Amino acid sequence: MKLARALAALMLLIMDVSFFAAAQTPSGTETGIEGVITISPTQPGPVRVDAPASEPLANTAFVVEKENAAVASFTTDDHGRFGVQLPPGHYKVSIKGRKTTIGHFGPFEVDVVADKMTNVQWECDSGIR
Repeated sequence: MKLARALAALMLLIMDVSFFAAAQTPSGTETGIEGVITISPTQPGPVRVDAPASEPLANTAFVVEKENAAVASFTTDDHGRFGVQLPPGHYKVSIKGRKTTIGHFGPFEVDVVADKMTNVQWECDSGIR
C-alpha cells in the first residue's frame, strides 16, 4: 500500500514538473524589430576615400510609437544594433527627446508581422555638410 501511494505521488510530481517545464519553454518565435542604425556624414566636407561614409549610431535612445503614443523604447549598443519585441502593427521609430532641427533621426516607419523579427537598417542624417 505504501509503495502504491509513493508511486502515485511520484507520478503526480513528474506530471507537475513536466507541465511546468512545458509552460516555461519559449515558443521560439519572437515578434518585433531588430537591426542597425548608422549616421552619416561623420565629418564635414567631401567624403574621403580612406574614411567611412557612415558609422554606427552607438548608445542612443529611441522611442517606438503607434498611433502617436509611445509603446516601447530601446537603446542601440556600441555597434548601433538593437532589438525590441512588439506585437504586430505599424510603428514609427525616432530618436528619444531630440528637439533640434539639425539632422534627421526619424521617424522611420516599419510594419511588424506576427512571429517574425523584422530586420531593418536605418541611416540617420547628422546634418553636417
